[in-house]
Amino acid sequence: MKKKLKQVLIGTPLADSELGNEKFNVLWGIPVFASDAISSVSYAGEEILLVLIPVLGMLSYRYFLPIVAAIIGLLLILVFCYRQTIDAYPQGGGAYIVAHENLGQTPGLVAGGALIIGYILTVAVSACAGAAAITSAFPALLRYKAILAFLIICLLTWGNLRGLRESAVMFGVPTYIFILTMIALIVTGLVKYSLGLYSPAEQAVVVQQTGEMLVFVLLRAFASGCTALTGVEAVSNGVPNFKDPAQKHAKMVLYAMAGFVALVFFGVSALINLYQIQPNEEATAVSQLAGAVFGHGSAMYFVVQIMTVVILALAANTAYAGMPLLMALMAEDGFLPRQLVARGTRLNYSNGILLLFFSASILVFAFNGDQHLLLPLYASGVFISFLLSQYGMLVHWVKEKSPGWQFKAVINGLGTIVTGITLVVIVIMKFLSGAWVTLLCIIGLVFLMRAIKKHYDAVSADLRIESVEAAKDVIRNVASGKVILPVQSLNRSFLKTLDCALSCGFQNIELYHISDNEERALALKAQIEQLGIHADFRYEITPYRNMNEVLLRHIEDEAEHLGSHRSLIVMMGMLVVTNPAEKPLHNQTTQRLMRKLETYRNVSVFTVPYLI
Repeated sequence: MKKKLKQVLIGTPLADSELGNEKFNVLWGIPVFASDAISSVSYAGEEILLVLIPVLGMLSYRYFLPIVAAIIGLLLILVFCYRQTIDAYPQGGGAYIVAHENLGQTPGLVAGGALIIGYILTVAVSACAGAAAITSAFPALLRYKAILAFLIICLLTWGNLRGLRESAVMFGVPTYIFILTMIALIVTGLVKYSLGLYSPAEQAVVVQQTGEMLVFVLLRAFASGCTALTGVEAVSNGVPNFKDPAQKHAKMVLYAMAGFVALVFFGVSALINLYQIQPNEEATAVSQLAGAVFGHGSAMYFVVQIMTVVILALAANTAYAGMPLLMALMAEDGFLPRQLVARGTRLNYSNGILLLFFSASILVFAFNGDQHLLLPLYASGVFISFLLSQYGMLVHWVKEKSPGWQFKAVINGLGTIVTGITLVVIVIMKFLSGAWVTLLCIIGLVFLMRAIKKHYDAVSADLRIESVEAAKDVIRNVASGKVILPVQSLNRSFLKTLDCALSCGFQNIELYHISDNEERALALKAQIEQLGIHADFRYEITPYRNMNEVLLRHIEDEAEHLGSHRSLIVMMGMLVVTNPAEKPLHNQTTQRLMRKLETYRNVSVFTVPYLI
């Protein structure tokens, strides 16, 4: 029943040979890897104006489009950088791989940790933003905002657990509709304005600031508008998820993403500038712009609003495509649990998907579904990964000195400077608002990943065999080792365990009995002697009912007196109860003893199941 339910929800298992069929082409790769960056244009321009207008008033529109152009310029730099990353690192990984190989282990872990936290925040912020749009339309649902965000995350998780191809189709169509809707908004708005069918309303002018304060405000506005760049690194992180030739398809998706972001971001920003839209608490800038272009209450106005809600929710899907793959790469290097490398029944990294689901859900409920509280935690982590990726590629070209490396190094050097400045501005302006939490989480994650790596290295060193001769030294003569069979009564489970020990050829078998009554112990000894087997029966009397404690102490004593190349084997019968309702009726003694004995290095434990 459980298996059938899983197949209905997730789908039928796929063979490894079908992995190629589950990878993306360009058409479906764009919505999966570019939806985060594309969706950010719906609020990036508004973020710039929220900084400029309170200080500069109507003068804001003089600087608005130059700031947008500067952000698009930074986008082009990042695209050139990540294009080179795709060529240099086709195995994926993005900032983590670049920083790890060119800057060292710690910078690589910082970049990887920043990406992981950024992905988790992407899901949480996007889900909360989608829930906020729903509650704006239906205020009665406001108190259920966190639950709505959680349901959005559940839908995204379900879609991705079903597999790469199905999630691409499920989330791809709305992304393309959003792009077409934004293009229709831009074209209609430009035509309407050029024909003189719309005149901006007179706006009040606020006292203007100049000098050093102006530079500070412009830098802050630039940093706020850089939210349009979130998700740019996702394509380079997910190169292995593309169909062959993977690098070519990944670069085509990267170009298409940059083109869509630049077109929609600049087009919408130009209309905001022409229509002199001023964001307020009651309506977003895009909402006001759609109302001005199509008319409030028109069908196209609602299409714009609906598709904005959908694209904000689907922006989280970029994280589902990127984070599980990134964690699989880091797990292969030993910095994260190895379970993250395994693919699920639908050939996706299901463990990584579930980890992302639980992490984002915790954030949603911890912040009560309020994206405004989550946003200050967001940008700093994203730009840490940008900075380390840019600087890592700069070092890469300087070391490699391949043809044309000077030009490539200049591009990455410029990217390093710009992203570094942006990161400093973001950290300074948003440190007390929550950026310190992100920085602290990244540091904690780095220490955790180093501890995981240390553990795996220690285990590997402990298990490693240097040569065949060393292997011969390790091999023990199990047949000459001592075997202890705990026995409480002469029953079918014990007899099956004894038969197993005799079938294995063990010679030195000890039957060990613990009782609080010597007469019962002697009676059991007499019964076993009648079986005519060659085994040493020993018993111990204890009046304190501490059977497990006495058995463990006996095993410890025997283990301490083992000779060279000798082993101690403990064989125990274990009742296997198939009815779940009947399991609580048994005390699971064997399981508890096994957990204790697992810590004894020179003791091997065998259980012989007896089905009831």
